[in-house]
Amino acid sequence: MSDPQPAPASPAGGVQADAKPIVTFEDFAKLDLRVAKVLHAEDHPKADRLFRLQVDDGSGTPRQVCAGIKGHYQAADLIGKSIIIVANLAPRVIRGEESRGMLLAASDKPKDGADDSNRRVVIIAPIADMPPGSTVS
Repeated sequence: MSDPQPAPASPAGGVQADAKPIVTFEDFAKLDLRVAKVLHAEDHPKADRLFRLQVDDGSGTPRQVCAGIKGHYQAADLIGKSIIIVANLAPRVIRGEESRGMLLAASDKPKDGADDSNRRVVIIAPIADMPPGSTVS
């Protein structure tokens, strides 16, 4: 089997993020993308750039997701919003808090680990009301 090919360059005028390898449809299909509704949002107790979110993913049990969007959103403004999450991402402990998924967001600049003030981050969300647990394909 050959190595994956790099992703093509972005069209003129587009934002070029770090190029990642091409994946097969089968690999992409392994992701469980779902609509979730934010039930509660607060500052992560041990991280400057993270929120700790409790979301309704349609399962009947709230799910905790840690999201690096602090500085781009206010916690109170997220409550009641529908977002898209990767629901089958392996749980990960982030600074002492378990995160059971990942919120999807777009950015106009790659993360550089330093000053984030010139970077725009926008949460990916459905454009119409969809119930929690709805699949994204």
